Amino acid sequence: MKLESQKVITGKSQQEMFHFLTNVENYEQLMPETKEKFEPTAQDTFLFQLKGMPEIRLKITETKEPELVRLGSTSDKFPFNLDIHIAEAGPSQSEVFMNFEGKFNAMMSMMIKGPLKKFINTLSENASKL
Repeated sequence: MKLESQKVITGKSQQEMFHFLTNVENYEQLMPETKEKFEPTAQDTFLFQLKGMPEIRLKITETKEPELVRLGSTSDKFPFNLDIHIAEAGPSQSEVFMNFEGKFNAMMSMMIKGPLKKFINTLSENASKL
């Protein structure tokens, strides 16, 4: 399953946004209001839980400065990557969008597609408020 967020403009330069996204503690600022738990567990890993959802642990698995931060799930039951693309949009702005790619069976895909799409759009909308 592949999903893509809308593209948004942030108030941070490409380099500033890259540094922001490589600090796992900053992801709390991007989480939806339905966040029930957020906990950095290592320098490159954090755990979060949204209302009515299981806990998800994400790890920064790849970076390509200053244009890409890849987060990967640490769960074998819920394997996915979330790529955050950062492009220059001016001297103190950047354009951000997210690609979600996961391997799920058809039934699981049907159940989670809507909430996941809403989640990645909320992450990018919150990035635009930075």
